[in-house]
Amino acid sequence: MILRAALLALAFAGPAAAQSDASEQARAAVAMLEAATAQLDAAEGARDRVQALTETIQAFETGLAAMRTGLRQAAIREAQLSARLAARDGEVGQLLAALQSIGTTTPKALLHPDGPTGTARAGLLLAELTPALNRRADQLRRDLDDVQTLRTLQTDAEVRLRASLTSVQEARSALNQAMAERTDLPKRFTEDPVSTAILIASTETLDGFASGLSQIVTDEDPSVEAPIGIDGQIGTLPLPVQSVVLRGMNEADAAGIVRPGLLLATRPRAVVTSPTAATIRYQGPLMDLGNVMILEPRADTLFVLAGLETVYGEIGQVIAAGTPIGLMGGADASGELSTVGDGTGAARSETLYIEVRQDNVPQDPASWFRTDKDG
Repeated sequence: MILRAALLALAFAGPAAAQSDASEQARAAVAMLEAATAQLDAAEGARDRVQALTETIQAFETGLAAMRTGLRQAAIREAQLSARLAARDGEVGQLLAALQSIGTTTPKALLHPDGPTGTARAGLLLAELTPALNRRADQLRRDLDDVQTLRTLQTDAEVRLRASLTSVQEARSALNQAMAERTDLPKRFTEDPVSTAILIASTETLDGFASGLSQIVTDEDPSVEAPIGIDGQIGTLPLPVQSVVLRGMNEADAAGIVRPGLLLATRPRAVVTSPTAATIRYQGPLMDLGNVMILEPRADTLFVLAGLETVYGEIGQVIAAGTPIGLMGGADASGELSTVGDGTGAARSETLYIEVRQDNVPQDPASWFRTDKDG
């Protein structure tokens, strides 16, 4: 009976789970990071070094996000396979014990109680179960191989992750230097720092500051044209940073505070770019919003982006779509190495606030930007 129970348990257990694509995801991420590394090398000699470095950083950010997803899926898959193998230890042990008992049993004891007919039937049952046992044994071997492959893949991927984090830090440093050295952007006007300081000191709300932006303008250059209107892009503008939406317009936060803008969760040190061609109307610290970048894509519209650690550009400059305007804050590589919390939003520790103002009246950013994609 022991032998029969063991054979039936192994032969008719549920089918093995389909092979996970975790390893394919991780390998694809490795390829993305290798391409980003090559892109970083090419950026050093690019004609537009700022654009090349920006695209490189974004490529690294995409690859690193994919790598973390792949590593997380690989870890989950390995845990599933290991648990399944551990659950089968009892089945395998029972089978081995039964086989050993057969080896020490006298031929007389192997005779079926029902006589030759029962013995023949038992032999037929064993013959039918043999292919099923072989399939189960093959599945066990494949699961074991999958576990070993996934463990090796995770080790190799973590090495690539560390190397890529070093490379993206180098790219960010190079971008900082390139932005500091950039002198080719046209300026529609020059900032009056005294007027700016007075405006900041005399206003307590974003409404008041936005309405007084015209006061900080001096030395306007009529030869520099304002950016072309964005009417055809409204609703399809890309978010300025790879992120997920935490709160929409007028959604209260944990403290009950309501703001007329969009709150995005980003990864530390993520690059922030202009979603469209625009004039920089203000950049720097403002009230309790941290570092703020105010862009003017057209005469009656302002994009307010708050929460950056580093801001690029000068007031009055006209920038193209995709131009870097700053970096988010947060931890360095030590914090970016961990995949703990991925998929829950915990890894996106930084927040960027976006407000759209038309004729100084807040608009819903969700109707201006594509917010349906997890960046």
